[in-house]
Amino acid sequence: MLISINPLTKLVVCCVWLVAVVLVFDPRFQLAAILVPAFALMVFNRTSPLVLLALMVPFALFGFGFLTTSLLFRQESDFALRMAGESLLASPAFSAGITLFLRALACGMISLFFALTTDPGLFVRALMQHMRLPPRIGYSLFAAMQLVPDLAGEAQQMRLARAMKSGRRPRRIPGPFELMSLVIPLLALAIRRAGRTAIAMEARGLAPDALRTIMNAPAFHGRDGAFVAVALGVLGLCGVVIVKGF
Repeated sequence: MLISINPLTKLVVCCVWLVAVVLVFDPRFQLAAILVPAFALMVFNRTSPLVLLALMVPFALFGFGFLTTSLLFRQESDFALRMAGESLLASPAFSAGITLFLRALACGMISLFFALTTDPGLFVRALMQHMRLPPRIGYSLFAAMQLVPDLAGEAQQMRLARAMKSGRRPRRIPGPFELMSLVIPLLALAIRRAGRTAIAMEARGLAPDALRTIMNAPAFHGRDGAFVAVALGVLGLCGVVIVKGF
């Protein structure tokens, strides 16, 4: 359901939520900004809670840095202390740290909402159709999206070939020396693919001023307006609840 929404509509809504998360320094609002996108992903996108928890680990580590800095080194800003003193939590240092921690999680969850519900190809086509993204940049992004899986497949084939040559089973997780040995072959493969992509783009006549037809570009529908209304309505409701202190 969420994937059928125009990517640009979701981008605008997510940007509005991110701005609100940055401007509102209240742990209850940050918590709401985490739970609302997570609920939408689990209910409407059928995303596993375990997947969300795993994807949130980097953001949690980043936010934990804010928390430890606030508690151990007390490097919180004057604005953070002033706002924290008005919150429900007793210690200003702890309140500022936990709010910054939740802010990192909220920004991560909103970003995950956009990433997990948006097809990258449709997003690039929408940018080309509605935001006048130059075709050269658009097709370069398409080439990059195809190159990354190819590099992963080539790396796995190299690992299997080396394991067969040495007569041992390949490791499930490659070690640092094995990773370093794959850098040069993969770099050479990427350079060759880049040259072929440049020739293909030149053959397609990607001139800056040429008019081009973009196939399968997502259009705007009524469900986009409904999505914007619901998302902004929930955001406004969260803000009103925080202001009134419910």
